Amino acid sequence: MARLAIEYQDHIAKVTLTRGDKMNALDDAMFEAIVNAGQEVAASDARAVVLSGEGKSFCAGLDLASFAKLGQIDPQAWLMERTHGDTNLLQEMSLVWRRVPVPVIAALHGAVYGGGLQLALGADIRIAAPDTKLSLMELKWGLVPDLGGMVLLPHLVRSDVLRQLTYTARPIPAEQGERWGLVTSLADNPLAEAIELATEIARKSPSAIRAAKRLIEVAESKGRSDVLLAESSESAGLIGKADQMEVVAARMQGRAPTFK
Repeated sequence: MARLAIEYQDHIAKVTLTRGDKMNALDDAMFEAIVNAGQEVAASDARAVVLSGEGKSFCAGLDLASFAKLGQIDPQAWLMERTHGDTNLLQEMSLVWRRVPVPVIAALHGAVYGGGLQLALGADIRIAAPDTKLSLMELKWGLVPDLGGMVLLPHLVRSDVLRQLTYTARPIPAEQGERWGLVTSLADNPLAEAIELATEIARKSPSAIRAAKRLIEVAESKGRSDVLLAESSESAGLIGKADQMEVVAARMQGRAPTFK
């Protein structure tokens, strides 16, 4: 059974989890499909990505059937092998979206639990319906967040918030998630809002879009000297490029630049 669908339109890649009858729960096939989708989109000419889920929820976390396997496997072999650079397959499900060279916008609704929340954290921007519920669910099952969340969360929330989310596994409403930094903004129709935002981004200089994402990644992970050098390097690489010159010409003529 297909786990997701990818549609390209107007330089936007729409990636949709299609296991709606299971609340888009994560099983082995879903992990593989999400990572493959991220790799495909990264190699495309898309300028923005919208990540969403069919059915009642964006993603309710790990498929319960997958829990049944945990007592039958060797965790060292399953989890410790680095299959994608510095990640295993499960962690890459979230972090592949940070490797995608253009902005990724997640449209959230329903349950966004456990691995589903960590998947959403891999996006650059998260737009949630007001009735969305978010939870780091792992401690409920005697586990810890292990799908890349501990790389992503410290950049988004305070230490005490991170600890409360982790220790309690308590679902929180989207409004609380917005206050804490898990959610970028709320919208009654998060998918429509995400597509509108992606459309706005896709009209910008393609080279500058990619340079901006690279620069933000450096800014969030490196020290002062590295960040200042990256600023200069990215800017120097853009000045004089065809799409940057189109921006300059358009602005001087009082019009918006257009990129096909």
